[in-house]
Amino acid sequence: MTDDGPHQDQRLVTGGTPLESAEAALVLAHGRGATARGMIQLADEVHREGVAFLAPQAAGQTWYPDSFLAPVERNEPGRTSGLQAIADAIDEAGDAGISPERVMLVGFSQGACLASEFLARNPRRYGGLAALSGGLIGEELDDEYPGDLESTPVFLGCSDVDPHIPETRVRETAAVFESMNADVTMRLYEGMGHGVNEDELEAVAEMVGALVA
Repeated sequence: MTDDGPHQDQRLVTGGTPLESAEAALVLAHGRGATARGMIQLADEVHREGVAFLAPQAAGQTWYPDSFLAPVERNEPGRTSGLQAIADAIDEAGDAGISPERVMLVGFSQGACLASEFLARNPRRYGGLAALSGGLIGEELDDEYPGDLESTPVFLGCSDVDPHIPETRVRETAAVFESMNADVTMRLYEGMGHGVNEDELEAVAEMVGALVA
């Protein structure tokens, strides 16, 4: 990946249980035009004692310039730099003694796409992925995503008529993660629009609770 991409000089916003005393962590990826601080506020709604929050901030509040359905090269170097920002946050948790098996990725919209892409490109067992209104990045998905997610819990929640995230891409993303041996839950909400609902927050809270059970 990269050490000098557009997002590498941005601060990592923290919250929840202090990292040095936490036993699990959420890595939080915000949407286009949003902030890391906003994701900390969302995470506060699903917090459990013992879980730290790590939220990278995108330069210019945007991880990559084009639609996630554009050819990948049109979203570079932002896409690769954003993936590195997630990797760096996971490493930060690791430095505090929290293994990836207790790190859960949570993203909304553009951040959900980025978090999904990270999981697919860096397969191993993680604490989980909650991709809220997002899917894997690219005009076309790869024919095969090699690697084993070792039953990592994956939650995909999206409207069936989201103006930015086609239902077909959510279904394709679920199929990719299933092929990689993830434990996938997909929920499509009729007519919801582009946002996060209470059912999704309850599902994420349950996943967060499992990190420290």
